[in-house]
Amino acid sequence: TIMKLTNLFTACFVLFSHYLMAQQQNACIWYNKPGVIWESEALPIGNGRMGAMLLGGINHDIIQFNEQSLWSGDNNWDGEYDTGDHGFGSYRNFGEIVVDLRLQEDAQTYKRALDFQTGIHTTNFSSNGKTYNHEAFASNPDQVMVFRYSSTPNASLSGTINLKSAQGATTRAQNNMLVFSGEMPNSLKYAAIVKLVAHGGKIIATDNALHFDNCHTLILYVNARTNYKPDYNSGWRGGDPLPLIEKELETATSISFNELKARHIHDFSNLMGRVSIDIGSTAPEILQLPINERLKLYSTASGEVAPPQGDAVNSEAFNNVKLKGAGSYDPDLEELIFQYGRYLLVSSSRPGGLPANLQGLWNNSNTPPWASDYHSNINLQMNYWLAEPTNLSECAEPLIDFIDHCREPCRIASRKAFGQNTRGWTARTSQNIFGGNGWEWNIPASAWYAQHVYEHWAFTNDDDYLTNTALPIIREVCQFWDDRLKTREDGLLVAPEGWSPEHGPREDGVMHDQQIIWDLFQNYVEITNYLNTDHEYRKRIADLQKKLAPNKIGGWGQLQEWQEDRDNPNDLHRHTSHLFALYPGRQISTRLTPELANAARISLLARSGCYGLNAGKPFTVESTTGDSRRSWTWPWRCAMWARLGDGKKAGVNVRGLLTFNTLSNLLCNHPPFQLDGNLGISAAIAEMLVQSHASEIQLLPAIPPEWAQCGSFKGLKARGGYSVDCTWEFAKVIDFKIYSQKPGKVLVVVNGARKEVVCSVR
Repeated sequence: TIMKLTNLFTACFVLFSHYLMAQQQNACIWYNKPGVIWESEALPIGNGRMGAMLLGGINHDIIQFNEQSLWSGDNNWDGEYDTGDHGFGSYRNFGEIVVDLRLQEDAQTYKRALDFQTGIHTTNFSSNGKTYNHEAFASNPDQVMVFRYSSTPNASLSGTINLKSAQGATTRAQNNMLVFSGEMPNSLKYAAIVKLVAHGGKIIATDNALHFDNCHTLILYVNARTNYKPDYNSGWRGGDPLPLIEKELETATSISFNELKARHIHDFSNLMGRVSIDIGSTAPEILQLPINERLKLYSTASGEVAPPQGDAVNSEAFNNVKLKGAGSYDPDLEELIFQYGRYLLVSSSRPGGLPANLQGLWNNSNTPPWASDYHSNINLQMNYWLAEPTNLSECAEPLIDFIDHCREPCRIASRKAFGQNTRGWTARTSQNIFGGNGWEWNIPASAWYAQHVYEHWAFTNDDDYLTNTALPIIREVCQFWDDRLKTREDGLLVAPEGWSPEHGPREDGVMHDQQIIWDLFQNYVEITNYLNTDHEYRKRIADLQKKLAPNKIGGWGQLQEWQEDRDNPNDLHRHTSHLFALYPGRQISTRLTPELANAARISLLARSGCYGLNAGKPFTVESTTGDSRRSWTWPWRCAMWARLGDGKKAGVNVRGLLTFNTLSNLLCNHPPFQLDGNLGISAAIAEMLVQSHASEIQLLPAIPPEWAQCGSFKGLKARGGYSVDCTWEFAKVIDFKIYSQKPGKVLVVVNGARKEVVCSVR
């Protein structure tokens, strides 16, 4: 009894403390009505492996759910891009749970909310004088999703629960459970169980549904799995998923709801609570608005009316604020979009699982756009730019594992495409979870992947990881380019038959390829020098790097995209592939290569519609038009302006994403919905606050005027394993601390002055 009371007290304390933390950090978005549209109004929860989208229904509550390994297709050796049952395949919808509560839809005092710090989704409303509360979360420690429906003492819950497979499996009811299992045409087995626990009343099972009557509380425990195994040698298949599902559900239901919830919150908030930012205060009358109305107000105040997102905004509260002239700025909304990216990565990418795909892990279609795949020409990489600098390094492990697991099938595919004597490997633009490759060869894909492998060590200083995981991967990719580089008549080395992604022809020496290879070689030289290994091959790679055809400045001062000077100053193409060296690469910096940095600046101005025919045009949210308005384009350009030290232009790109490519549930759309914009903007905002790519830590390198008056951040990471806290007033740092695991000094740029700083140890 004493032990139970102690556990209950601990659970209550954890819940209360994290509730206070969430309130302090303004990490909650809410609405005053249920959602209708999955893409723009549902809210996501996830435990890294399994997730759900929630619309917060009153009488008819739909829970659409996914498990990240439910894929059609197989290993398509010849690159066939068939997204059906075989060939490349696609990520699939697992199914949905429908809870009918026999309530009237005309609820009063309705509110649904998602708390980023705790990962808890809530729906609260009253109907006919009775109050109803719904809670939902996806637990990583216990590997289940939990949905709790409760009512006040004067009310009760009666209705029906149905479980529907999106792949055609038949649901059966047994005791207090709904179960389906099946096998896809590619021999992937899948299964799902909903286990219902009720307090008061009774549960009746029919052939394919559960009926509940006069219950005070309902708790649905949900689990879904496949027999996918991330192992090429095992044929990507493991054991039957059903026994593991049953075991995990038995464990989860053996402890109290409050303890289960406390375990989830402790896990989730420990990740989310590592970083906080404060860039200003939003007017109280704006904070009183639902998030969809705040977003509408924010975007219309920017100077151009944004397309409506979801339901039209016509509430009295919104119109009152608009008439008062408030809403020209909402810094708390920008803080929310930063934390939302972190929330989405924590929810869709955890150690032991697959990486976040184009939609994270949330997908309601069997024919999702681009197969909801792993896109290697920027999208998958952008998903993980935030992991290291925003203190979520373990969330990058699924990407690194994915790269490692796909090496052998990619070796085989690369030899078939480039010759049987090819060392190393690379990938096509689209990848699936079975080592399959589809669409165009993206020849520098593996080299770009290798940058993430390197960065994980650069931010964590994990030497075991460096020796056993990073070095073998990076070395092998270097061997691929060692064999492939072509010597020109002038003796310089170029990548043959390259492509500046989705722009221009295939030809030798495109700058995108040259820059990525330069970074690859630089990273290899640094890690082998650090480990004091690979002496002879390190020298060879260093020599190859020196011979790489360099970046070039063209006739109108731009950084050339190709070897030939044919860039168009009026081109508004969405990709800026030739600026990889600026970000996320590190070949170009304002301090070490100022001429190239200025050329990159001119190219970036042109792509933003402020050069050529538009020379002298003000750089605003509206100046970037047409093809350049993409969910992933804004974050990339934001980060590049941050690297150039231009906080005003970086801030414009934050605003552009929220104005033109953000839906009313704050998910970003390309269009259509894909997650790279959400994940990328968090990385870009971190880059505006602290940078560490040029062998020093720079504080506040690119804050916009709107953030200048006062602000702070805590817990952002810098290369070298450092953690950084900073406070500023009027764009000047007034206090900061650099933490490390070991005593030592680090070079820091503070208010323009470069100095050595003694680190605090923790």
